[in-house]
Parts: sequence; C-alpha cells; structure tokens
Amino acid sequence: MIKGIVFDMDGLMFDTERLAKEAWTYAGTQLGLNITQEMVIKTLGLNIDDTNRVLMEELGEAFDLMEAREIRAGYVTDFIENNGIPMKNGLLELLNYLKGNDYKITVATSSEHEVARYNFRRAGISDFFDQIVCGDMIEQGKPAPDIYLRASEIIGIPPDECLALEDSPMGILAAHRAGLKPVMIPDLKQPDEETTKLLYARLTTLHDVIELLTRENKSI
Repeated sequence: MIKGIVFDMDGLMFDTERLAKEAWTYAGTQLGLNITQEMVIKTLGLNIDDTNRVLMEELGEAFDLMEAREIRAGYVTDFIENNGIPMKNGLLELLNYLKGNDYKITVATSSEHEVARYNFRRAGISDFFDQIVCGDMIEQGKPAPDIYLRASEIIGIPPDECLALEDSPMGILAAHRAGLKPVMIPDLKQPDEETTKLLYARLTTLHDVIELLTRENKSI
C-alpha cells in the first residue's frame, strides 16, 4: 500500500530545468563560451558539486565556474521575480489530493535548501511541506540512494510504501536504489531502456499520479 509520496523538484514540480538551460546558455554567451543543451542535460538530477564537476570536465580548467554561476543565478532570479515560478501542470491539484487523502509527502531535491524554500514561497506551496531533503543536507547526491532514504525516514514511511516522483534518470536510479517505487514523468530527458526497467510507472503529467493512486486504492 502506498502511504508516502516523495517529490523531486526541478523539472517535476517546476519547469525550472528549461529555465536553467536558458540561464546556462546566457552565462556562456556572457563569458564567450558555448554551454550547450547537451552539457546541461548531463547535469540533470545532480547536486551542485556534481554539476560543477561535469561542467568543468566539459569546459576545461579555464572555465570561470563561480562567475558563470553568478550570472546563471541572476538570470533565474530575474525571471522568477518578473514572471513567477513556472509550475508543472497538475501540481496544485495533486498536492491538494494528497493532503485531502492523508498521504505523507516530502521533497527530495538536488537543489540547495535555500533555493527550494525560495521556490516554494514563490509558488505559494510552502504549507504543504514541513520537512524537505535537499542536496546540501546529504553527503552523496543522486544517483546514490541517500536523499531518498532520508526522505522516507523523515515522513516515517518505509521506502517500499513510498512513490518517488522523478523526471530524470539519475533520480529514478536513486529512488530505485533506496527501495522506493520510482515513477517517471519525463521532462528534458526521456528514459532509456535501462531506466525504463526500473520504473514502477511512467506518466505524462502530475495529474496522472492521482489516477495511479486511485487505481492502487481500488486494488487493496
């Protein structure tokens, strides 16, 4: 029986991975570098340290990572301040459904805690999440299982009774290794054959999670 739901954030709750891609491209342009979509896709689901490692490998030691990050962060902040946080289709409906049906919910995101809380405030959904697990709160980021094991622990639900909602293969692998039921709602990257084998379900939108849970409840 499914009693807990663990959300990824970027690309799953918010359409921020496309925004990040635009921001990295802009940062590259400002610095005279070609930061490609393929480079950014390699970082999906990774924490800040692993993202930095990937970019340094791609762009070389001469790449001014700190300046690029400042430009990227400014681009993202300006967009959100002017336009709001772009929420994924079905997020509010799903959160209200889960709250109304007494599911335990939390977030397991590779983003830093300050960034996650800022996004939740801008989206007006902070009240849904008392505790969340972020990339700067654990030693090993996705695809290691640590973040999902911690998420299961803080909501007090065994991993095998939790759905993990993810958009990236790295996140799916982390959830699988932690023993949760991985559900993928692809965003910028589609699952390959190996990722597909790990899935409990593949859905199109967050709306579909409500249908999945309804079917699960009927089968009990």
